Amino acid sequence: MKIPAILILTAVLAHADSVIEGHVTLPAAKSTPVMAKRYEIVTKGGVLSTNPPVAVVYLEGNFPKSAALPKHQIIQKDYVFQPSLLAVQTGTTVEFPNQDDTYHNVFSFSPAKRFDLGRHRPEDKPVPSQLFDKAGLITLRCDIHEHMRGIILVLDTPHYVISGTDGNFKLSGLPPGDYKLKTWIDSRTTLEKPVTLTGGAALKVNFP
Repeated sequence: MKIPAILILTAVLAHADSVIEGHVTLPAAKSTPVMAKRYEIVTKGGVLSTNPPVAVVYLEGNFPKSAALPKHQIIQKDYVFQPSLLAVQTGTTVEFPNQDDTYHNVFSFSPAKRFDLGRHRPEDKPVPSQLFDKAGLITLRCDIHEHMRGIILVLDTPHYVISGTDGNFKLSGLPPGDYKLKTWIDSRTTLEKPVTLTGGAALKVNFP
């Protein structure tokens, strides 16, 4: 028996990946004194944010756990954390190579992950690393260089992206279903919208 072409097409579309793209209205970049131009993570009124501002956009839902996740790196170079903002999925290990000719340290007092990797030089092996097994916001610091700040946003989803400084973003390879699309803007601001994805859908979603 021949299967009608329209049914085949419908079945293919039902399992096709979807795309969400859009724009996040970001706050204005903060001006900083010349002496503080290296500050890429800023604190104002107890609120942590990036400078210039960007957003982390992610799809929240019930997704199967990944069998293995790739390692990520945040490099300590020129006395800053590079990148200053990193988004990862829960269960990810992050390495912290030191590429400055001096001692560095990485520690966090954040509730989602408290740790202190100790002081280390570039030649010290193994490279300091930490497993991030709980979702939440992690603030990185160096106990030697007080100005150094970094942020890791640990997410219970494999579907996330960091927007450009223009606020534009694109999430692709998304499965069909009902989800919440969230955008993290700073440590006190996370916006969300419900979305329904059908096979091969291409949605346009803007925040706010």
